[in-house]
Amino acid sequence: MCQLFINADSQLWTCRTKSLRIDGVVTSIRLEEFFWHILAEVAFRDQMSVNQMITRLYLESLDADHDIGNFTSFLRVCCSRYLSLVADGDLTRDAHLPLNEVNAKTVLEQEQLRTALRKSRFGVDTSKSSIN
Repeated sequence: MCQLFINADSQLWTCRTKSLRIDGVVTSIRLEEFFWHILAEVAFRDQMSVNQMITRLYLESLDADHDIGNFTSFLRVCCSRYLSLVADGDLTRDAHLPLNEVNAKTVLEQEQLRTALRKSRFGVDTSKSSIN
């Protein structure tokens, strides 16, 4: 199992910092190349640049009253969720199908059901704050 990860292209976990302007404020985001690749794919699907998509995610997160104190972690989770939704069949990686045309409500409901099933099957309790 570990060989799947150990023998992967080491460039995937090389970090790169990108500067961008959000609401007139210049900021820097440091992510592993793997996440930059996924962000580029997601942005391309909705015909945006990565900077435009990150800005949109940031502003919509603020509008939704999310705590975005660790915005970089939020972006990593967005990428991971995207790949998870693809793996579970809720989304396709078809670059010609914009994500803004996906029925988010239906996808989120399916994800919630699957999460509950996985928790019961694997005994995962996300309410615990420490690992034994």
